[in-house]
Amino acid sequence: MTVLYILGGLVLLVVGGDLLVRWASRLATGLGVSSMVVGLTVVAFGTSAPELAVSLAAAWNGKPEIALGNVVGSNIFNVLFILGLSALVAPLMVQRSFLRRELPIMIVSSVLMMVVALDGRVSRPEGLFLFAGAVAFTWWLVREGRRQTRLQKSKQANVPEVADELEEEAPPPRMALLVLGILFSLGLLVAGSKLLVAGATAVAQELGVSDLVIGLTIVAAGTSLPEVAASVAATLRGERDMAIGNVVGSNIFNILIVLGGSAALSPIGMAVPPAAMAFDIPVMIAVALLCLPVFLSGARISRLEGFLLLALYAGYTALLGLASVGAVVDRSSVMTGFVAAVALVLGWEFWRARRPVAEPD
Repeated sequence: MTVLYILGGLVLLVVGGDLLVRWASRLATGLGVSSMVVGLTVVAFGTSAPELAVSLAAAWNGKPEIALGNVVGSNIFNVLFILGLSALVAPLMVQRSFLRRELPIMIVSSVLMMVVALDGRVSRPEGLFLFAGAVAFTWWLVREGRRQTRLQKSKQANVPEVADELEEEAPPPRMALLVLGILFSLGLLVAGSKLLVAGATAVAQELGVSDLVIGLTIVAAGTSLPEVAASVAATLRGERDMAIGNVVGSNIFNILIVLGGSAALSPIGMAVPPAAMAFDIPVMIAVALLCLPVFLSGARISRLEGFLLLALYAGYTALLGLASVGAVVDRSSVMTGFVAAVALVLGWEFWRARRPVAEPD
């Protein structure tokens, strides 16, 4: 049964991710927005459903620390593991407009989380403030996306050949069917992640791994499996804007909606453990800031950079595992070493991107 859980979960994740990207792309065409906008909104919010369900249930049951850890762990996993894996599949190109707008919003949201948690608690009013920020962000994103699309089409209409192609375009598919298809594919992703987590947890228990390590690794990563499936499927189908938008949008929604909604639901807000303030939340902010040089080096995420992101996540997970068994580890020194290695390679990437190209003979 354990093997069937793992295989069934993988099948559902692959099929659900492929269908989600396919129907989300059609929805973008029908709404007149780009794949990046749909990735930042519909796909990102949909794939964050497991995080939302786990955090809301934890807050309702009086365990806000689980909700907080779920948000922080998922955001670290999204950037380091999912972007790293997607870049290994195929290098990801980054739009210039994305560097000016959505990426800074993710960084500001991460810093804002630390600001509201400085007093050791995310209160209910602060949670409502974060949730309102998610509503405003979604409204602005859709409005800006439609404006950019209209501007692009108006420019294309001035070119006779392109204008003729625009007139011959088939009518957009029915929105209701696309929405139902997206909901169905999201259901497959959630079901697949649950099966895979159950199977992997059973295997880990058979191998004698402690429940704490299982919770810090398998269960934490399990709620992000829909993002993994959606981003990798988007990369394989050539929708690389959607892959990046899914990760960044999920991180923004995790902070504003998942954390904000959980704090608003909890009668006394959400307590923030000192250990999280001292290490995990700063790591989350550092990971968000790391996206700046990674995205700016040639306006793409190369396979080498993808490998470095995965190596950073492996190091972070190893630190969690060692700490859970009581090992004394200077975590700050280890993370400093990782960041220094990444900085050296990124410096080489900057130099290579700006190196003049030799003229052909």
